[in-house]
Amino acid sequence: MNKLYKTAVITGISSGIGLALTKKLLDENFNVIGTTRSGKLDDFSHSNLKVIPLEATNQESRNNAINEILAITTDIDLLVNNAGIAPDAFSNQPDFDSFTETINTNVTSVIFFTESLLKNIKTGGKITFISSSMGLLKNAAPNGTAYRLSKNAINMYAAMLATRVVSEQIVVTPIHPGWVQTKLGGNQAPFTTEDSADGIYNAILLNTASGKFWDITIPGLD
Repeated sequence: MNKLYKTAVITGISSGIGLALTKKLLDENFNVIGTTRSGKLDDFSHSNLKVIPLEATNQESRNNAINEILAITTDIDLLVNNAGIAPDAFSNQPDFDSFTETINTNVTSVIFFTESLLKNIKTGGKITFISSSMGLLKNAAPNGTAYRLSKNAINMYAAMLATRVVSEQIVVTPIHPGWVQTKLGGNQAPFTTEDSADGIYNAILLNTASGKFWDITIPGLD
């Protein structure tokens, strides 16, 4: 890794938006520490990329990942919480097991991963949450109970966190990445993962309204 470059930590980089954003940040001269469940990344490598294992809902795995990150660097310019699941996105009926798994993955693990690295985010740094407009009250609908609630919770956590890190000038942004061609979005989605990564990167660069929800499909903030 290049000591002159900024450092980003991104969760869930094995595919989709996470992988595309990783490549974008590397192109923009970031060092990237990315997580996957296996600690491996198929078919892609880079001299400024370090991949470490993280099973987000497993506390031991989370602690090990934090320790490995801090062994690489104690100064983080950008934290992107991307990893998440949506098993009930198209279901109108909540299921207890998938509900619990979704909240643990998308909310609990994200919050405690962030809290564990908070003191290592540099003054003037960025904390970004890949959220969804499905978590906005104005977009309430019958489907995706756990997923919608999880993104709503992350939007609130981001707003709360922003009030805690004002003195460090850290900008916190929950971002809607658009309707993207991923396993969740499907091939009919209008945005490629590269389009989404470009929009997310622009939001990271441009947003100064810490805690406010950013929709990459709409100019400015929601």
